[in-house]
Amino acid sequence: MGPETATKLTMAGGVAERGRVQDRTFARNGEAPDARLAWLVDGIAAVMAGRGYTEHPAPGPEIQVVLHFLDVAAPKPYRRKNAPTFVVSFATVPEPPPDPLRTGYPLLVRGLSNLAVMLSEGPGGPVCSFVTLEQGTYTVEHAGDDAAFFAAVFARIEPLATSRLVIANEFLADLPEPLWSGDDQTASIARAGERLDALDLLPAAFPIEEILSERDLRHVKLLYGIGGLSYGNVSARRLPPAESDLGPEFWMSASGVDKSNLRAIGRDVLLVTGYEPARDAIVLSIPPEVTPNRVSVDAIEHWMIYREHPDVHAILHVHAWIGGTPATEINYPCGTVELATAVADLVRAAPDPSRAVVGQKNHGLTITGHSLDEIFERIDGQIVRAVPMD
Repeated sequence: MGPETATKLTMAGGVAERGRVQDRTFARNGEAPDARLAWLVDGIAAVMAGRGYTEHPAPGPEIQVVLHFLDVAAPKPYRRKNAPTFVVSFATVPEPPPDPLRTGYPLLVRGLSNLAVMLSEGPGGPVCSFVTLEQGTYTVEHAGDDAAFFAAVFARIEPLATSRLVIANEFLADLPEPLWSGDDQTASIARAGERLDALDLLPAAFPIEEILSERDLRHVKLLYGIGGLSYGNVSARRLPPAESDLGPEFWMSASGVDKSNLRAIGRDVLLVTGYEPARDAIVLSIPPEVTPNRVSVDAIEHWMIYREHPDVHAILHVHAWIGGTPATEINYPCGTVELATAVADLVRAAPDPSRAVVGQKNHGLTITGHSLDEIFERIDGQIVRAVPMD
């Protein structure tokens, strides 16, 4: 049954549909807690204005980028009304943090932001330490020239801030009854989750439930299109192969679930039946009487790969690394068209796209294969947990 005739269960999107922001607009929010942070954001604002961005006097749902001041002692969130608004939180810390993730991730989520930037004084001058939602960390150091420093900091912000999220899920209660308990492919996904756990490749999610109020936690999940902060995902093409006007069909792990126990169809594992570009929505088929979880935010990436490469029957994404792996040049956020396109480009360029290993900068690996079991056989003994950060 096609999506035009199936019974629609629900449409789970972000805080608002995309398309409401005005491109190349920005605004500041809050007051700088100190003169040094004001200096940094003033410099970034000047770079943005020089590159054709228009600053608005106050943030709102139409603004593309919000520069949000955070007081480390009493951080306040910026509760946007539009998911595509990209919020960068700026805070001052006394010195470059030895563990940027541990220091910066609470600031990121307390600010309800997409990116956290911590300004500190290093031995050679100012240092900006970045933390992304995907747990990426990197730094930009002042090299003696203010203008060059501001430009370098913005160069690490702009590609992320202008990327396009595909986080809406459209659930259709039309899954054929023989699939309500899964099939051989969903069984392989369950085995893959167990193997990831056995290899200690399911890093513990950052405890945002301990950091945020229940209200802000709900807001974070809507904004980022997630069911929770769990990492890694697996998928397997539906066999025999099925495809509609919306593209290939494949099974994929849900967001925010225990990847070591992928059992329930519609909650832990979902059938992706396509991508609807008019609504930027991933279309999913689920059993009736099931309250679904959202599919992994990387569904758009997997959809692109399966569509282009019929020989790819499985994809594994892990927050780990294999030495010598080619990687994307920019650490785009997960769930964006830009990241999906960059990964798909690397898969296409691989000697054998059906058995490719490609990297996502500051994030992890995407591995294609003929099956999930075959992927694990190939990477056995090669993979390490530490992802290089740049």
